[in-house]
Amino acid sequence: MRYVLIGGLALFAVMVFSIVDILAIDRSRVRHLPKVVWVVLVIFLSAIGSALWFTLGRERLNGGRGPSSTAGPALGPDDDPEFLRRIAHDQEREERIRKLEEKLAELDDDNPKD
Repeated sequence: MRYVLIGGLALFAVMVFSIVDILAIDRSRVRHLPKVVWVVLVIFLSAIGSALWFTLGRERLNGGRGPSSTAGPALGPDDDPEFLRRIAHDQEREERIRKLEEKLAELDDDNPKD
């Protein structure tokens, strides 16, 4: 009897955790079915619905662990377009500064101080 009660409480906790996760997750990370349908599946199928939610319904933020359905291969800095734009912008800025310094040096040379 005690094990049935503990199992029932554990199942209830998993269901509540699943429902809260479904409601809290961003809509863009929900796969295959709308959020409302996932909640209904978890309520009516309990453990199976929760397992389906965590395996099929939720897009994971994997943080570099394992494959993701939408993430491509990890990019190095030289493949990141934003990084390359920043480098190009920094190089242009350095070039402008260098040209301005050359002009200032020429102006200083044209007006020698006595």
